Amino acid sequence: MPHAVNTPPRRAVVVGGIRTPFVRAFGDFMSVDTIALGVAAVKGLLAQTDVPRSEIDAVVWGGVILPTASPNVGREIALDMGLPPSVEAMTVTRACASGLQAVTLAAAAIERGEADVVIAGGGDSTSNAEVPLPSHLIQALAPLVLGKGGGFMDWIGVAGQLAPFRELLPKAPRIAERSTGQLMGEAAEDMARRNEISRSAQDEFAMRSHHRAAAAAASGVFDRELVEVAGVSADGIVRPDTKLEKLETLRPVFAKDGSLTAGNSSTLTDGAAAVLLMSEEKAAALGLTPLAAFRSWSYVAVDPADQLLIGPALAMPQALERAGMSLADIDLVDMHEAFAAQVLCVLKALASDSFAKHRLGRSQAVGQVDPDRLNVHGGSLALGHPFAATGARMVTTMSNELHRRGSGAALLGICAAGGLGAAAVLEAV
Repeated sequence: MPHAVNTPPRRAVVVGGIRTPFVRAFGDFMSVDTIALGVAAVKGLLAQTDVPRSEIDAVVWGGVILPTASPNVGREIALDMGLPPSVEAMTVTRACASGLQAVTLAAAAIERGEADVVIAGGGDSTSNAEVPLPSHLIQALAPLVLGKGGGFMDWIGVAGQLAPFRELLPKAPRIAERSTGQLMGEAAEDMARRNEISRSAQDEFAMRSHHRAAAAAASGVFDRELVEVAGVSADGIVRPDTKLEKLETLRPVFAKDGSLTAGNSSTLTDGAAAVLLMSEEKAAALGLTPLAAFRSWSYVAVDPADQLLIGPALAMPQALERAGMSLADIDLVDMHEAFAAQVLCVLKALASDSFAKHRLGRSQAVGQVDPDRLNVHGGSLALGHPFAATGARMVTTMSNELHRRGSGAALLGICAAGGLGAAAVLEAV
């Protein structure tokens, strides 16, 4: 049975969260790799909370684009930060839900008494993604390179196997499903058609994301969660002047007759986010103010060939059920915006009696999400999406918002490659 976390023996609380600015890939953070981004976020987190390093038990980090030479990014961050050698660390990957996975693993460890203080988060540098060599090149050369070498004729023979040489050029990585070969954007196009999500609805949603993110930045909402990196102190993708008329001129990018454009799809992004969690007792002992706590979380999977990104429509109701709550009890809903179409499809599913009956085994819909409570400070369309950082960013922003309000609960939802979905319920402390 899935683990219900609505009544833990002791509660894990979020006491702080920091993220780097999110910037467009191959831009300002070109020289800052995945580990360095994580170090910047964790360094900012420790400076913000002033927690003694000797109190830290572990680091749990999420990553999607992992460096081959050092895939346990969490441990590398701990070492580069000069944390005590006893601080154990691991790196987890759950595609776009990796950051949330890291945070909930940390919360679970604290609730089980395995740790008192844990740093969790995630980050990715798309700019520093390794471009793989064609497999047939490696297979042809490996016997000579790793063996005893070879004579001139051996190398000539290998060259003959490799012709035509244009096939040896590295190919840009594709965000595609291994099981179906379908690009994520193509899957979102299929979902938009199937669920009758219009281009105009997608563009309007994208515009609202930018406007809300810009308003949050202008009002100082993000000030507490941002740390300067490489001279950059603000998010670089948010466009305050986004207009519907401009979005309407953009061409479809995944199908000639499609509705998904660069304007209503998230962009490749570099960034990292870190969250500090601890037991309530430890927070009191250290004189730290808790911001929020988890009521529940849920991770689900669907067939990647059938609505690849619909997972949150299953995970969010499950998280609510585990928390003993309904959608009516939720004050804020924060959903990862991989594509405007994907969010709109999930919202339509949550409001559908038919979806509830056939996919959730319920007699009636989960409910209609109030647009005024949804992504109140914008989302991935405006802020960007460093794959493994997004979940930790959402936890940070929602924890701060709940603390500002002094009460309430937030429902988080994230879609992820492989047909995965994730959700969590946060409550103010």
